[in-house]
Amino acid sequence: MATKEEEKIRAELHEERAALADAVDELREATDLTKLLKAKLPVVAAGVFGLGFVKAGGIGATMRLIFRRGREGEEKARAGRFSLIDRN
Repeated sequence: MATKEEEKIRAELHEERAALADAVDELREATDLTKLLKAKLPVVAAGVFGLGFVKAGGIGATMRLIFRRGREGEEKARAGRFSLIDRN
């Protein structure tokens, strides 16, 4: 036969287990990585795109496109490796 004190201890243990289970569930929700990434997905995607662009040499390719030395046209002025071309 269980005494009242043993029943009281068992009830307290049951309450503590329930509280511990709730705390573990809250901790799992707080550390859920997919929820955190879903909120920041556009920013992460833009950052990855920018990093890939730079790593692939996109800046150099863009600068070569903008400041390319064209063979068509007449050179009007030169400053170092840059030149102004008259493209009629």
